[in-house]
Amino acid sequence: MAEKIIQEKQNPLLKRKEIRMIIESEKNPSMQEASKILSEKFKALEENIAVNLIKGKFGRKTFLVSANIYETKKDKEYIEPKPKKKKVQEQKQEEKKEKEQKLAEKSEKKEEKATAEKLKEELKETAKQNLNKT
Repeated sequence: MAEKIIQEKQNPLLKRKEIRMIIESEKNPSMQEASKILSEKFKALEENIAVNLIKGKFGRKTFLVSANIYETKKDKEYIEPKPKKKKVQEQKQEEKKEKEQKLAEKSEKKEEKATAEKLKEELKETAKQNLNKT
């Protein structure tokens, strides 16, 4: 595969390098393949690369790839929009955790009530025994 960089722009505000390059390939490269090519070319971690666009024209073996290379994974997660599926999954996980916490609190309260009732019964029995003795 041959690669040719068309545009390379440093964006210090968003802490990223904006890349546009042409990749020659027999078939349309996937996002992972494009990310791997960029990581090898620019010596960056694949997790810090966000591929925005892979565009090809009919009958040609060249593809335009537009991507952003971030300094850290944290910068990428903060700036890049998350796919809707991931957002929904994260919300469901948070709701699940909240439900589990509520259930745990309820079970603790039930246990506390049960122990309190046992103590009351024991106190009543000891009080009855003390009355019977006198």
